[in-house]
Amino acid sequence: MGRFYKYRWQYAMILPAVTLLFLFNYVPMAGIQIAFRDFQIGSSIWNSAWVGFDNFAFFKEPQFWVVVTNTLYISVLKFIFGFPAPILLALMINEVLHSGFKRFVQSVSYLPHFFSWIVVAYILQSFLTLDGGLVNDVIQKTGNESIFFLGSTEWFRPMIVGSGLWKEVGWNTILYLAAITAIDPQLYEAAKVEGAGKLAQIRNITLPGIMPTITIVLILSIPSLITVGMDQIYPMMNSANMSVSDVLDTYVLRSGLQQGYFGMATAVGLLSSVLALVLVLLTNAISRKINGEGLW
Repeated sequence: MGRFYKYRWQYAMILPAVTLLFLFNYVPMAGIQIAFRDFQIGSSIWNSAWVGFDNFAFFKEPQFWVVVTNTLYISVLKFIFGFPAPILLALMINEVLHSGFKRFVQSVSYLPHFFSWIVVAYILQSFLTLDGGLVNDVIQKTGNESIFFLGSTEWFRPMIVGSGLWKEVGWNTILYLAAITAIDPQLYEAAKVEGAGKLAQIRNITLPGIMPTITIVLILSIPSLITVGMDQIYPMMNSANMSVSDVLDTYVLRSGLQQGYFGMATAVGLLSSVLALVLVLLTNAISRKINGEGLW
């Protein structure tokens, strides 16, 4: 009690955040039981009949495995291109000598983060539409045929990966730039005295210095392999690209809110959450085994 009284004002300051976390993250977990009940709109969760694992019958549906394939395909592409991109950008910005230009590049690169995905989808549609789109206008002027980007199964994944990079790479760079500024400048001075060039300094000082940050971001990024983000993909979905754009998040939305299969949608969401937790635990354990760094 003495320790609690000593830090009473600090506890009071975090109490609102803890309360909100409890109300919006833990209390709703009671709804997980819908995955094991025959729940229908208009009835109570508590009065709905238990059906065991009947709602997990989606494993037998061919469409479910198509959705899983699409999810993994997009998430792996986003991870391959999206994870190293902010690290490379941070390294390049750090080497800019002109402070004004450095601030300008930082501001321009992270500004798209504040756009909602609806705005980004509208921008893409404006640029890529067949009728009056800037990209297709350029293609036509070069003597080539227009491309139906928004309905193409071949271009959907590049659009998702490219727009994700454009929107988030600058924002994620902030973490690495902050980690770089924490590196002792005397290490670089000593490296210069020893004759080390820029690449050698990056390889032997900068990268090891930001490795703890890279490790934490990597661990936190692993759950995105399961949830690729409905807010980005859903505005770009249509009947023409459905075969490659339907992912787990949109599958849950269609099954639950649009078709009324609340038990099955909850079951898919529960399974996704469990898999994401397992991936985080696994990645953390592997990270601590390899380089001694982890979230805990």
